[in-house]
Amino acid sequence: MKKLSLAMAVLLAGSLTACTGNAGKDVSKEAQTGESTTAKSEDGSSGPVTITFNWWGGDSRHEATKKAVDAFMAKNPDIKVEVNFGAWTDWEPARALEFQSGTAADLSQINMDWIGNYDANGDTFLDLNTVSDVIDLTQYDSALLDRSKDSKGGLAGIPIAETGRIFYWDKTTFDEAGIDTPKSLAELRAAGATFKEKLGDDYYPLAMGQYDRAIFMTYYLQAKYKEAIFSDEGKFNFTEDQIKDGIEFIQSLEADHVIPSIKTIDGDGAASFDVNEKFISGKYAGILEWDSSASKFKKALGDARELVVGEEFKDLADGSNTGVFTKISMLYAISAKSQHPKEAAKLLNFLVNDPEGIEIIGTERGIPASKVALEQLTKADKINPMTGEAHKKVLEASKFSMSPKFDDSSLKGSSGLYAEVFGGVSYGDYSAEDGAKMLFEGFGKVSN
Repeated sequence: MKKLSLAMAVLLAGSLTACTGNAGKDVSKEAQTGESTTAKSEDGSSGPVTITFNWWGGDSRHEATKKAVDAFMAKNPDIKVEVNFGAWTDWEPARALEFQSGTAADLSQINMDWIGNYDANGDTFLDLNTVSDVIDLTQYDSALLDRSKDSKGGLAGIPIAETGRIFYWDKTTFDEAGIDTPKSLAELRAAGATFKEKLGDDYYPLAMGQYDRAIFMTYYLQAKYKEAIFSDEGKFNFTEDQIKDGIEFIQSLEADHVIPSIKTIDGDGAASFDVNEKFISGKYAGILEWDSSASKFKKALGDARELVVGEEFKDLADGSNTGVFTKISMLYAISAKSQHPKEAAKLLNFLVNDPEGIEIIGTERGIPASKVALEQLTKADKINPMTGEAHKKVLEASKFSMSPKFDDSSLKGSSGLYAEVFGGVSYGDYSAEDGAKMLFEGFGKVSN
């Protein structure tokens, strides 16, 4: 989502009241109060300090985070935390209004692209270097922190987790076809013909929606041309002809019976592959998904089928580069207008670096980027083995970081350009040349 104008934020205020108000009233807003004691706040006033904290997620994340907040207040009875939480639907517009009006929570869970969208001038989120005496920044790789900076070079957020995509294979279906799960693009292409011959026209070794295709096309282009699709400065790096090459690569997978057409997938009537009967039954025997999604898809298959983590392909180009990129899945940020930045920083550090906070939160926000958190959870065997395997393979294969530009709302989503182009080309509405021109112009519009 691009940065909302102040006028638009005002217009949205009325319509968003229901979202934020209801969220605040039913599933969201709660006062997590610790034992009241007398203390001095950052501004020197006496009495307990109250800070606010908001996040989105599902029920398990909500419960774990509330429990962690309670534990934090038990350790810090001079700090009262008021929390606001809810589902993702309508969450970002509500927060955008708060960022525009200067009423954001002291501590917020944010997406990576929010730094560019809402902190373009570097005055929305606090530079966390100013509270480095409270937050242990040494627990994070410097390269990861560099990716979390605003336009002024300030540290706008603490990366909670890093994620990337990898193949998952239904080994049961591959066993039925009499072949191993693919470890290379060449083996994947060969599997397409084998599936068609031995299992039938309805069986495919891999299934990809429009966004999946955009990601795999990018892997291919980055592997072949040996540079990121967007530079660290947000500049788009590829030509229209190179994009055409990428689209033709994706279409070749359809032609080789590796992936079903978008028309076929649309005809399945499922919102996602984990609820798609063809995936559940093994007719779609592979997916390219986030490393943090392993348990969701394993659960979808049930005990009757075996889901395994695949390999990142090294033969997309010359065999030296997988083209894989990773992204910071989410961050914690402190409002630059917070009256209590030290207290907010103390809560942030508790959530990501404190042993008790680490134990309570676990992997609710992914495999943690904090070194001490990762070490603690690994030793305690609290990381799902399949998720851990996928995450390790992604990090080992990745040579590129995913720019927030790639997920710009004009590109991603059901009405974004990825859906329009990859759906249109698959349906036959556009040629590869048409799609390349559209994507090239779309990437150019979000490029710096």
